[in-house]
Amino acid sequence: MNGFVTREWWSPADLAAEKLPGLPNTREGIAKKADDEGWREPAEEYPQNPAGKWRKRKGRGGGFEYRLDALPVRAKTILAFRARKAAEQPDRATAKADLSREELWRWYDQLPDKKKAQARAKFDALMAVRDLTLAGTQRDVALQLVASEAGVSLRTLYNWQSEVDGVDPADWLPYLAPRHAGRQAAVECDPEAWEWFKGNFLRQEQPTAAHCYRQLQMVAAERGWKIPSRKTLERRIASIDPATRTYLRKGAEALKRLYPAQERDRSVFHALEAVNADGHKWDNFVRWPDGEITRPCMVAFQDLYSGLILSWRVDKTENRDAVRLAFGDVVENYGIPDHVTLDNGRNFASKWITGGTPNRYRFKVKDEEPAGIMTSLGCEVHWTTPFHGQSKPIERAFRDFAQNIARDVRFAGAWTGNTIANKPENHGSRAVPLEVFLRVVSEAIIEHNTRVGRRTKVCAGRSFMEAFTASYEVSPVRKATPEQRRLWLLASELVTARQPDGAVYLDGNRYWAEFLVAQLGRKVVLRFDPQALHDGVHIYRADGAYLGHAPCLDAVGFFSTEQGRAHARARSAWLKAMKAAAKAERRLSPADVAAMMPTITAPEPPETRVVRPVFGNVAVAVQAANAPDEQHDQDAVLENFGRAVRQLRIVSRQEDGADV
Repeated sequence: MNGFVTREWWSPADLAAEKLPGLPNTREGIAKKADDEGWREPAEEYPQNPAGKWRKRKGRGGGFEYRLDALPVRAKTILAFRARKAAEQPDRATAKADLSREELWRWYDQLPDKKKAQARAKFDALMAVRDLTLAGTQRDVALQLVASEAGVSLRTLYNWQSEVDGVDPADWLPYLAPRHAGRQAAVECDPEAWEWFKGNFLRQEQPTAAHCYRQLQMVAAERGWKIPSRKTLERRIASIDPATRTYLRKGAEALKRLYPAQERDRSVFHALEAVNADGHKWDNFVRWPDGEITRPCMVAFQDLYSGLILSWRVDKTENRDAVRLAFGDVVENYGIPDHVTLDNGRNFASKWITGGTPNRYRFKVKDEEPAGIMTSLGCEVHWTTPFHGQSKPIERAFRDFAQNIARDVRFAGAWTGNTIANKPENHGSRAVPLEVFLRVVSEAIIEHNTRVGRRTKVCAGRSFMEAFTASYEVSPVRKATPEQRRLWLLASELVTARQPDGAVYLDGNRYWAEFLVAQLGRKVVLRFDPQALHDGVHIYRADGAYLGHAPCLDAVGFFSTEQGRAHARARSAWLKAMKAAAKAERRLSPADVAAMMPTITAPEPPETRVVRPVFGNVAVAVQAANAPDEQHDQDAVLENFGRAVRQLRIVSRQEDGADV
C-alpha cells in the first residue's frame, strides 16, 4: 500500500486537513486521539528505530509526526486510495507551468463557471491574507484568521499559497483553478465495432442508441469484437461535431438551420420603396356564393420598410388574377413600388405579372413575350428561395394571422386546425359565409396594422401604420397615370389579328375595331378584365404601343333579322366611311394618272464600225438539215445535209484565202 503513497510522514494538522473518516477534523483533536490510542507505541522513535511509526516534528511548534502504519485502518485505506488516484492523473501544476501567459488565460477562459467560482474564492482568501500582512499583521496570524473566516483548514490555505508563489497576483486565477482534468482514460473498443456502431446510428432513420447497441452486441459476439458499455459509445457519439451528427441523422435542411439566418436591415428603405408578397391558405372553411365550401387563399403585399399590410385579395385558389388585383390595389391606393420581392411560384412568375423580367427562370423568356404588369410599371423584381420563409418577412405576418385571425370567435366551428394532428373536435361542423369571412379578415388586418408596441427597429414602439405614414409623407413615391392603370387593372395576352378582317379572339369571344385591319396577321397584346370580358379589350402592339379599345362582337341567333339588319347597317356605314376615306386619300383618278404618262419614242439605232459577214445560205442549209419538212423522206434529208456540209467547206476555204 505504501508504494502508492508519496508522502511518508503526517502531522496532526496534515491529517486534519484531509478530513479522514474516523478522525477529528482539528489538529488538537487528532493529537488527543493519538495520545488516547497509543499511536506512539512502542516507545522507540525514528531514526533510532528504523521500523518506528512516529517521530518528533522538527520546526516551529514541535509536536509529533506519524507514519501511515500508525493510523487506524479506515483512515489508512482512504489515504492510500487518494494517493493512487492522484498518481493516475497528470500533474496539472506542471502542465500549467509549461503554458505561456496567454495560453494559461485561454485555458482558464474555457473552464465552466463553477470552476471559475472556486478559483475566485481562493483568490479572495489569498488577497485577504495579503491585505492583512500589508496592514502589519503577522503572516501566520493572517493565515489563521482568513482560514477561520473562509471555513477551510490552515493547511488548505498554505496549499493555495504554494500554488501562486512567485506569480503576479494579476495572474493568480488560472493557477488557482481546480486541477482535476476529469475522465481521461478511454475504454478499449475494437475499431471495426466503433465504425459499425457509427454507421448504424448516424443515419436519417434516427435509430436509438439502445437499439443500435443491442444489434452491436450480436454482431460483436459473432465477430469477436471487444466493445465497451453503451454509455461509453454514447459519449463518443456526443464528441462528434454536432453539425456532422445533424447532417447524417436529420439531413441537409436541418444542417442548414444550424447556420444563422442573414439579418437584413429594412431601415435602409423608405415607405413603399420595396414590397414583398406571398400567398396564404386560411385554416377555415368558407362557403362561397356558388355553394362550394373550401379553404380560401389570400394573396397579400407588405411594405418592407414598416411591415404594413398594403393590400390583400381572397380567392378560392392562389392564382394570377388575385396577384394582379392585389398589386393593383397597392398601385391605386399608395403608388408604384421600386422593388418587388416575390416567391418564384407559377402565379407570381406568370407572364401576366412579371413577363419580360430578365431573371424570371420559371418560364422561358421569349422575345415576343408581352411585358408583365410589374415590368411595364418599372418595378425591379427580386425572387426569393422557394420554401424559405426567412427570405419573406410577410411570412411572419401570416403566422400572426394563423394564430389570431383564423381562430376568431366568429369562426367557431369553421377552424380546421393548422395540422392534421391538430384538428379540433368540432372540425367541419360549420362553414363561414364569404361575406362574413371577408369582413372579419378586413377588421383584423386593420387592427394588425394599427396595433402599437411593435418592437422592430423601424417602428420602435409605434404601429406599422404610424411608421409607414411618417416615412410615406416625406418620401418620393411614383403615382400611376391613367394609361398605366390599364396595365394593372387588366391582364395581358398575345394573340394574332386573324384574316380576313383582323378580328382577335379570347376565351370564345371575338373583338374587332377599325385599327385592327392594319394589324392583319400580326401579334397584338390584349389587356382585359377576366371578370368582364364582354366590356371589350384594350389592344397594344407587341412592342407596347397602345392602339385602342376593341368592343366584343356577340354572336347572334341564326334567324335574327333585327340583329342582322343592325349588323348590315353598321357594315354599310363602315364601308361608306372607308370609301370616303379612300376617295379622300386618292386625289387623282386613273384617267388623270394615264393622261400624265409621257409618250415614248424609239431611239435611233447605233452605228457599228465592225462588220461580221453573215452566211445566210449556210444557216438556211443547217436549219433545213436540222428541221426537215414532214413531207420529205429520209433521202431528201440526207441530201440537204450533204449540200450544207459542202457549202461549209467552200466557205472555210474562202476565209483561209485558198483558191476555190
